[in-house]
Amino acid sequence: MATTAILIDGGFYRKLGKKYGLIVSSAKDSADILIKYCYKHLQDEKATNPRHLYRIFYYDCPPADMDVYHPFEKKMINLKGTSTYAWANEFFKQLKTKRKLALRMGTLSNYGEYTLKPEKLSSLFNGTLALSDIQKNDFRFTVQQKGVDMRIGLDIASLAYKKQVDQIILIAGDSDFIPAVKHARREGIDVILDCMGAAVTGGLAEHIDGMCSHYRDYTTP
Repeated sequence: MATTAILIDGGFYRKLGKKYGLIVSSAKDSADILIKYCYKHLQDEKATNPRHLYRIFYYDCPPADMDVYHPFEKKMINLKGTSTYAWANEFFKQLKTKRKLALRMGTLSNYGEYTLKPEKLSSLFNGTLALSDIQKNDFRFTVQQKGVDMRIGLDIASLAYKKQVDQIILIAGDSDFIPAVKHARREGIDVILDCMGAAVTGGLAEHIDGMCSHYRDYTTP
């Protein structure tokens, strides 16, 4: 029986999860959906190589709680008082209660800002959108994460070096993981990438043993 560890880049998963209905308004339901999504990876269609879950590792950062100026509203926004802040804290709280799930938390930069979404900025420059048409929801908050990629890379290397698993399923799309993934493969680990339909950057696809994703066949409760 193969032993599998599932490593999830939380920021990546939540961004794509909103698009495919894996992240919903209820933080509790979203946490439940995440677990169900992971367990789909353990199901062998031919039932010839059953997989045993070693652990799910989820990597993310606490929600931002700073005051940030919003260009559209022309005032400071207290992020700690937003619904996004409350949702994220409840989501992480729910994940902590899940069996065989380890929460790995990085930190956020002290600076964040509201910026116009790229597609809206492009529309402004090509003339298909007027400045007067810009709305509040056309802006997004951006802040740099610290320590998330490093923790993922270290755990991949540790799992491989200690021979704790036979397979690693990585739900991510960042080329920063290439050195760790290459090390795992040299140690005989089967590395499967789930990029959730996103384009894989930086040649990551060249250094894995296969790709598999279940975002298309998932149905919410």
